[in-house]
Amino acid sequence: MIQHVAVEVRREQVDACVAFWALLAFERVEPPPTLRERAVWVEREHTQVHLMYADEPVVPPNAHVAVVVDDYERTFAALEEGGHAPEARREHWGSPRCFVLDPAGHRVEVMATPPTSSP
Repeated sequence: MIQHVAVEVRREQVDACVAFWALLAFERVEPPPTLRERAVWVEREHTQVHLMYADEPVVPPNAHVAVVVDDYERTFAALEEGGHAPEARREHWGSPRCFVLDPAGHRVEVMATPPTSSP
């Protein structure tokens, strides 16, 4: 199980990023006191995204975080309404999915169901 992923964001982008992740059912949680000056954390079902403060964030051009959501259609609509412009993609395993950028420019794949492993 992957426990967390860390992405770099400017301090002024944190509130917008927390609001974005809330659309994917992540809630802000407090990091340990020794890390509060370095990052903000959001969490869903024990999986976290650490929004690490950076003056010049690095946003990998092809890397992405993938998230399975409980209600894909509702989430897609909420992303659109929030001005995030999700882009529907081909259903490789028969599940709706899209790509969207968070306010810091990181790619996020949103899926109705995860792919299954081949036997």
